Amino acid sequence: MVRWWCLWWLCACVSMAAGAKEAAPAADDPALEARVQHVAIELRCLVCQNQTIADSKAGLADDLRREIREQLATGATDDQVVQYMTDRYGDFIRYRPAFKSSTALLWAGPGILLVGGIAILFVVLRRRSRMSPDRFEPDTGDAPADADEDKAVRS
Repeated sequence: MVRWWCLWWLCACVSMAAGAKEAAPAADDPALEARVQHVAIELRCLVCQNQTIADSKAGLADDLRREIREQLATGATDDQVVQYMTDRYGDFIRYRPAFKSSTALLWAGPGILLVGGIAILFVVLRRRSRMSPDRFEPDTGDAPADADEDKAVRS
């Protein structure tokens, strides 16, 4: 009985996988579709937030890809389409937001944190190297274990 259920599930999974197909590009022009993909990769899906519009399967992403396709078909440049989407949805829609005063900390923050961390590490290590050895506490956890090992080796 268990074998029949396993066989049934296997057949069901295979039939579902065989029925799943990738959607055909909506544009007949391959150059236009390549431009749509290029622009869609630069924009974040507002529903998924961790995927680009090109990767997302959400309905809003389909609408945004259609909007990009229409704008590019009417003669807008890639930068104009990205600017239109940024004006409409804000800087959050861009995976790589423009460097300006409101995003300066976003761009400079990791570098500032890295330099600050290295500076703190340098100061701490320098202070520790100047300390006398008697300021350090001995390791008490290792002493009894070493004594037991010495007894076992002597026996």
